[in-house]
Amino acid sequence: MTLDELIIQCKKQDAKAQGELYKRYSNILFSICLRYSPNYVEAEDSLQDAFITIFNKIEQFKDKGSFEGWIKRITVNTVLQKYRKQRVFDIENEEQIADEAEVEIDDINIPLDYLLKIVQELPDRYRLVFSMYVLDGYQHKEIGTMLGISDGTSKSNLARARGILKTKVEAYKEANK
Repeated sequence: MTLDELIIQCKKQDAKAQGELYKRYSNILFSICLRYSPNYVEAEDSLQDAFITIFNKIEQFKDKGSFEGWIKRITVNTVLQKYRKQRVFDIENEEQIADEAEVEIDDINIPLDYLLKIVQELPDRYRLVFSMYVLDGYQHKEIGTMLGISDGTSKSNLARARGILKTKVEAYKEANK
């Protein structure tokens, strides 16, 4: 079944088509949920919530742009919705924002699972901004709008996330010389 046929069937609430759509996209969307969630269980919950939203709103997809981009955006928004309600963001004095710390990995091989683990260990406000900016390419203005924070708070949270990650990467490099 082509993607267009699958979407048409999903719009008709066809359970078989919904199952197929889930099979095709669950791995991609789960990786997004993992980046934004503090642990595996919350990522699984977010994935299920995202698919419920996708199936409930699939009528709104009008074949403008990429379907994959549309479901990825729904997934990001679904995960972020949990954190908007919790008000996990610090309001920072924008005057005191340090330059964004750059994490340099050099030539050492750091396992992907370790990198994912240290990103997931970041406090919520830092993890969300880091994931949105670094991994998904959102700009600070977009992040601010999506999370209900100022651009300066977004920049500050990113700088702090990078600082924490830099410290952990340096410790890893030191331990694995």
